Amino acid sequence: MLSLDKSVTLLEQYEKIDTPFMYVDKETFLNNLSRLRSKIESLGTILRPHFKTVRSLEAIQYLLPDKSSPVTVSTVKEAEAVASIGYNNIIYAVGISAQKLHRIAELISSGIELTVLLDSFDQANELNEFCRENQCTIAALIEVDCDGHRGGVSPEDPNLIKIAQSLCDGQAHFAGILCHAGESYQCFDLFSLQSSAANEVKVAVQASNILKEHGITCDIVSIGSTPTAHNYQDLSGITEVRAGVYSFFDLVMAGIGICQHSDIAASVVATVIGHNKEKGWLFIDAGWMALSADRGTSEQPTDCGYGLVTKYNGAPIYNLKVTTVNQEHGIIETTDGESINFSDFPIGSRLHVLPNHACAMASMHKQYHIFDIQNETCEIWNRVQGW
Repeated sequence: MLSLDKSVTLLEQYEKIDTPFMYVDKETFLNNLSRLRSKIESLGTILRPHFKTVRSLEAIQYLLPDKSSPVTVSTVKEAEAVASIGYNNIIYAVGISAQKLHRIAELISSGIELTVLLDSFDQANELNEFCRENQCTIAALIEVDCDGHRGGVSPEDPNLIKIAQSLCDGQAHFAGILCHAGESYQCFDLFSLQSSAANEVKVAVQASNILKEHGITCDIVSIGSTPTAHNYQDLSGITEVRAGVYSFFDLVMAGIGICQHSDIAASVVATVIGHNKEKGWLFIDAGWMALSADRGTSEQPTDCGYGLVTKYNGAPIYNLKVTTVNQEHGIIETTDGESINFSDFPIGSRLHVLPNHACAMASMHKQYHIFDIQNETCEIWNRVQGW
């Protein structure tokens, strides 16, 4: 935590940080965590948060109740990082490739419970062969496709049984199944969101039951995405729920209707560095290197450009958005055709930009500045970089 001279206000501390920088409202962040955990636990199952959004060891104490709490990662580097400080129940939820298995095996040999993901015979055969050659056992989940969005095996596909059986018969270990309702990101009303969530549960339970009917134990039935996680009604037959971006939220989630703009905990602070009054542009010192080039809202009902603009206190400026980004500067324009009152945004003033995709925006920053307004503190969280 940064040491604060009590004679220096938090606002003065904020103004001393050079822009652009990533700002996190700690109270909003903690409220987001509490909201989803309470919902999932009220439905009788456990939450396995995804580390890929916060990706900070200083943050994980808030994400997970204790060192045995289950966590999801998207890179081996993340797994190594969380394991290094004692977290020992990890799912690496990206399809496994053979060259990563040595690092996986090293973590397991150190006492970490780490499960990998696959959806093909080739991956299962490589995993069995590696375990046999290295005299180890690595647990694996089979990804089950619940909506045709990306990878995975259909529950009705005979390969589901064959792949599971090959893991059971080989040196590896079959741990269960995993679903991700990626198409939920295309849902824009409550009925569609609830339908996607119910379908994800239905398909996961169906796959689990089919495996059990063939005498194959399915200990883990893992589902999740931030949109569906907030819309489950019944989690019978599900052992755990995964979600990641709910911790910070972003404009994509707001566009779907999962959160309000006021729930978005992370933003980029930028300085106004120029005016083009003829074209109606504000220039800021944050380009795609600070905001990311993610255009996740471009296919939503409301296109937020490269991010919507707020004041330093989070108050939205609804008719301004970042429309263009170069490497180190962005251009802000109005969304309603009205003229900008440039006197409201003098050169040297600061604005916040809400991210389209919090994971992408956070990946552009080595550090996050965490502001706790109630307690008047500012912390720095360091990001785990690399793969």
